[in-house]
Amino acid sequence: MADTKNETTLSSDATEVRAQKLKLLREKIGDVYPAHFHRTMTNADLAEKYENLEADVETQDVVTVAGRVYSMRNSGMFIDLRDASGKIQIFSHKDTTPEEARDMLPMIDLGDIIGVTGVVRRTKRGELTINAQEITMLTKSLLPMPEKYHGLADIEMRYRKRHLDILSNEESKLRFQQRSRILSGIRRFMEDDGFMEVETPMLQSIYGGATAEPFKTHHNTLKLDMYLRIAPELFLKRTLVSGLSDKVFEVNRNFRNEGVSTRHNPEFTMMECYWAYADYEDMMDLVERLFARLAMAVHGSTEFKYGDKELSFKGPFRRVPMPDAVKEATGIDFLAIKTDEEARAAAKAAGFEVEKDWTWGECLAFIFEEKVEATLIQPAHVTHFPKDISPFAKEVPGEPRLVERFETYCNTWEIGNAFSELNDPEEQRARMIEQLEQAHARGEKDKQLDDEFLDAIDQGMPPAGGLGIGVDRLIMLLTDAPSIRDVILFPAQRSRTN
Repeated sequence: MADTKNETTLSSDATEVRAQKLKLLREKIGDVYPAHFHRTMTNADLAEKYENLEADVETQDVVTVAGRVYSMRNSGMFIDLRDASGKIQIFSHKDTTPEEARDMLPMIDLGDIIGVTGVVRRTKRGELTINAQEITMLTKSLLPMPEKYHGLADIEMRYRKRHLDILSNEESKLRFQQRSRILSGIRRFMEDDGFMEVETPMLQSIYGGATAEPFKTHHNTLKLDMYLRIAPELFLKRTLVSGLSDKVFEVNRNFRNEGVSTRHNPEFTMMECYWAYADYEDMMDLVERLFARLAMAVHGSTEFKYGDKELSFKGPFRRVPMPDAVKEATGIDFLAIKTDEEARAAAKAAGFEVEKDWTWGECLAFIFEEKVEATLIQPAHVTHFPKDISPFAKEVPGEPRLVERFETYCNTWEIGNAFSELNDPEEQRARMIEQLEQAHARGEKDKQLDDEFLDAIDQGMPPAGGLGIGVDRLIMLLTDAPSIRDVILFPAQRSRTN
């Protein structure tokens, strides 16, 4: 077990030394935290410009860089300076560096942010280097950096102090840079496909569009209880009614007051879209094209590794109706079962524990989750969901117990969910009333009927396909992240007292 008391003492001593250096720097140079510093190049710019500079060659080029000190060797003669784009070596020696600049070296600690002006050269060993002529203190760091080779070993501390995680872990830094590129890639793909980006309210007086426990707050001016949205669906559909665009999408933050796991965070990102005059099969095609585009952008290929698995985002993905998947896995033919009672009996006979009031569709969905989900490693669209659990989807022609819905699975996870959207206003009202009654029976007393949405549907919504994609899980797959908290910059954390 680590000597926590000794570590705390060492940390305290290091902090005190830094505080003393700060005091000396204030006396020596005055402003230790200047408002501005003009650099002429980033470290990546330098690496690109001097890519072909041969070893043991010194240029006459004078550049100015800035960054954080990551390592110091030979009493500061060699410094590794990192900015957001990469690393450059700084060389300070009496033959090349004025005494005034060298006098700064004892005042510099790991983690300090400095500016350096000097001449570009490449060492005999091939290291691109700047011979320092001027050194400027830009920010004195009062806390020590994480230990160089191990970084933040405490997983919870990595999430709580993400700035230190990224400072000390190149893998984390790269992952969040990739996240930014993936989000940009989603937006570009959707816009290239003719979709218009819109924004819908995060604060809603009536929550809906999904089944989840909401976060509740209060609007003082309006004297109104409000909820953080659990889904943007009901507002996005209103844009289809309005005729604003036949194709709309939103990259949105949703909030569900539920559990935390490696795949769940109470605040998460989704991309949700609606496409007038399309159906769920069109949305399958869209998912496949989007996933392939993103894999190519991140990996240069539609094939990539997640952990020890080889995944392929090359379409078309496997498509399998849920009743067929359950029959293949268990032998139970749900399409041959006529009543809820028979469905419960068949499930129990096969060894599944089901509730006494479960419907035919709830039994089917439960067995699918228990026996099929864990087998879905390569991307697959599971289609034909039970109507019982899909209140916003159109029925499958000839089979009223099933709806035109699919979920996209990969690595056993649900990544996307899509419908041929219900637009019959009378049936929509009936299903939403039934859903409301079920919610009240579960104890969700705050759940209300969204009459404004139903009024909009009464105006007439065109037939449409709708799709939601869990962006965080998709990024997990594309960046080989073991937990959703590895791809969310600042995930939900327990308070320190807990």
